[in-house]
Amino acid sequence: MSSNLPATMKAVEMSAPGGPEVLRLAERPLPQPKTGEVLIKVTAAGVNGPDLMQRKGLYPAPAGAPDLLGLEVSGEIVAAGDQVRRWAVGDKVTALTNGGGYAEYCTVDAQHCLPVPKGLALSDAAGLPETFFTVWSNIFMGAGLKADETFLVHGGAGGIGTTAIQLGKTFGAKVIATDSPDNRCQICRDLGADLVIDYRQQDFVEIVRKEGGANVILDIVGGPNIERNFKAANHDCRIVQLAFALGSKVEINLMPVMLKRLNYTGSTLRTRPAAFKTRIAGELEEKVWPQIESGRIRVVTHRAFPLAEASKAHAVMESAGHVGKILLVPGVNPG
Repeated sequence: MSSNLPATMKAVEMSAPGGPEVLRLAERPLPQPKTGEVLIKVTAAGVNGPDLMQRKGLYPAPAGAPDLLGLEVSGEIVAAGDQVRRWAVGDKVTALTNGGGYAEYCTVDAQHCLPVPKGLALSDAAGLPETFFTVWSNIFMGAGLKADETFLVHGGAGGIGTTAIQLGKTFGAKVIATDSPDNRCQICRDLGADLVIDYRQQDFVEIVRKEGGANVILDIVGGPNIERNFKAANHDCRIVQLAFALGSKVEINLMPVMLKRLNYTGSTLRTRPAAFKTRIAGELEEKVWPQIESGRIRVVTHRAFPLAEASKAHAVMESAGHVGKILLVPGVNPG
């Protein structure tokens, strides 16, 4: 470790599980990179749904992971552990973390780092890993979305949704998105969705069925959407559940799963093996990063908050009025 690095850093801690107000700025010892890890001086950290769940006490950190929130960062590598081959001190990267991103410094598995796409601001790159790793692994590697298939994306203007719409379109799918109100629906149109449904004004089941049914569905809503997705699905549809905004406990008729040969699945990214995340990183760099560099895929940032205002960032995310990613930026004073 360089003698130029500080012994301590500022980080966001939780006083107890609860609402956004439990987040507070604290002083922590500087983390040390282990074998195969790098230490990143954080330029920005992404705020994601799993962070909110962990803050509420509903999504505990896996064994061995930092207790601090934050699953993605961008910044500069300032130290490296043994057996780090590709990266060197001074490299600018964006990285998927296993926690610890809400801080001035964060250790990361070196194989989960990616170069910052050319032309993209280093801070905006912090909003890439969590949603792109999640959508790519679930929709393309898992559900096998193909060109010319119909892809239904719920919550199209959020962080996952804006990523899913653009990836779907880039790789040739017909994309139908749902959201509300109209300004959020317009974002989905601007990002390339072929058809956008205001779910408060229209019945997405009826409209999707008129379009021939969905081949792949990405849902973050849960609750009543679960059974309605079965109705909107075409035969052999793959339905991927990534969150349950309206609840995970429902009474449903499973007959369509059998009659339509539906594949209904879900996953969380954080607990997947490190080697699997390394594989996702490789596919993203090869297939998706060039699309970002060409401008075909836009990176959508809603707002950046100072690290000291993490509670405000969480409150904004919970209001569900944001479009794209919310970031935390160390080194920026509140106000």
